[in-house]
Amino acid sequence: MVPSLLFEIALIGMLGIGSQWIAWRYRMPAIVIMSITGLLVGPILGIINPERDFGDLFSPVISAAVAIILFEGSLNLSFKELKGIGKPVFRISTLGAFIAWILGSLTAHYIAGLSWAVAFVIGGLFIVTGPTVIMPLLRQAKLNPRPAKVLKWEGIIVDPIGALVAVFAFEIIAVLTAENPNGDQLIMFFVASIFAVILGWALGKGLGWMFETGHIPEFLKSPAVVVVVIFCFTAADLVMHETGLLSVTAMGITLANMGISSISDMRHFKENISVLLISTIFIMLTASLEIETLLHIFSPNIIGYVLLMMFIVRPLSIFLSTIGTGLSLNEKLLLGWIAPRGIVALTVSSYFASVLLSQGYEDARILTTLTFALVFSTVLAHGFTIGWLAKKLNLSQRGHPGALIIGSNPFTVRLAESLKNSNIPVIIVDSSWGNLSLARKAGVPFYLGDMLSEQTEHMLDTIPYDYLLAVTDDHSYNALTCTTFLPEYGRTNVFKISPYTHFEDGYSSGVVSKVGGRILFDRKFSWDDLNEKIESGYVFRKTTLTEQFGLKQYLDDKDESTVFLYLIKPNGVLKFFSEEMRTIPATGDVIVSLTPPLKEKEKIQARLDKERVKSMN
Repeated sequence: MVPSLLFEIALIGMLGIGSQWIAWRYRMPAIVIMSITGLLVGPILGIINPERDFGDLFSPVISAAVAIILFEGSLNLSFKELKGIGKPVFRISTLGAFIAWILGSLTAHYIAGLSWAVAFVIGGLFIVTGPTVIMPLLRQAKLNPRPAKVLKWEGIIVDPIGALVAVFAFEIIAVLTAENPNGDQLIMFFVASIFAVILGWALGKGLGWMFETGHIPEFLKSPAVVVVVIFCFTAADLVMHETGLLSVTAMGITLANMGISSISDMRHFKENISVLLISTIFIMLTASLEIETLLHIFSPNIIGYVLLMMFIVRPLSIFLSTIGTGLSLNEKLLLGWIAPRGIVALTVSSYFASVLLSQGYEDARILTTLTFALVFSTVLAHGFTIGWLAKKLNLSQRGHPGALIIGSNPFTVRLAESLKNSNIPVIIVDSSWGNLSLARKAGVPFYLGDMLSEQTEHMLDTIPYDYLLAVTDDHSYNALTCTTFLPEYGRTNVFKISPYTHFEDGYSSGVVSKVGGRILFDRKFSWDDLNEKIESGYVFRKTTLTEQFGLKQYLDDKDESTVFLYLIKPNGVLKFFSEEMRTIPATGDVIVSLTPPLKEKEKIQARLDKERVKSMN
């Protein structure tokens, strides 16, 4: 038992965010860590039981969290971005989702023993995979562009649709399976649904108009969105239960398609809020489970349901929906296996479990158990097999961790050549076709576009690249780009060229040095310095540290103007040098540096003299 409800709230928050940090630190699925944490403090050790301790507040908190999570998912659904997704994505997100819903519902009814209403609700929810689960797996496995694109967009599109399918399924099946079916009730539901859509559209349009016309200041935009989302959900739900989810989804899609300039800022804020809510809500849900519920997971009907969903329903829906789409057999096999359900599925299913129970469906008590079993099984199975399976099917991009370089100039082109020669994936991104002429002549992979544009975000495959290097002559742009991509790449993998200017008494810079990524190489080497060195004939030099020629000897041997660029560990790990670099070069590491031409000539001459002496002996 905890001393107070306030302490329990603080503990839940710490456990949720702490679990996310551990998952990030050790590259593990976050849902696995949060599951273990929630079960430990809840049913296993009995420290907290949020459902009991929160009392009447438990359901409203879950409902508000679900509303915000679904809104954040629908905020990614821009119609103009769906035009180029391709036939496989469209078919899987429509026909494939429908097939998965029907087959999943039949499995839930005949195998798990659920009533038709509950079975079709859970069948609708389980068509959801969700980008929050899929994207980390794609980056981990380094899939080829086509299967990665299909999995990514399936998650984005189907994420907000699953809950809506569940809502409509519940109402329709509830009327059809009633002892005295009443068509008026179904008509009322559709009328209320239309009202919910109009309410969401109106609130989205109104909020967007106020943003564009400056009626809401910047510091109030994100808080205003949160408040309006909760109001939208609550108002629609007061008219008729379960239509609130439809209303917030309509609101999110409306805002996503208005072309608001500040929508990206709101999206980042909503993502941060969603991470916080998902972390805390998941701890609350798992900590509220009973031991009997956990043991029920191992019952034959639950195990049978999970196995059929993983090995029959998903593969069959993929193979049937992708006929004639041009996908290869190997791609279909991979897509048919990878469909991890995530925290959103468990959160929304818990919401529907309480709704169904209040409507008298007693079999809804096992919904949380069923969902937990499927979520945990798919995350573990798919998370730990996607890399292996992708390699077996020749669908993974082999090689070392890559680097995405923003800005085409003499130095970055030479740097890209060096990385390419070391079998490291590399690409240069620039919005100027003229600047990219250097990359084209050197045969370096390039992409024409602005890294901050939405088109580049969706057209450029960034999965092979673990590092982002902003190396343009516009320091403000470098800082903005690094700030934008920090959440995706991580703070340790985002770099910008030094914005500092050298003076007699030291180095000075503006505010751009305080924001964005880490300083690349060293603050004393600016964009101008590096390109001047290239023009002066500086060369890229590789040096392998050995027992005889270690780090100390290497540092003693270097010239003061040498620029340490990056090192490659024996296991293929790439590390760029930075003032904040924690990795210390060790024996076996290959250090790549930009060396003065005179120094290189001396090395060559010394080697020639040494070989001449050997030949004379």
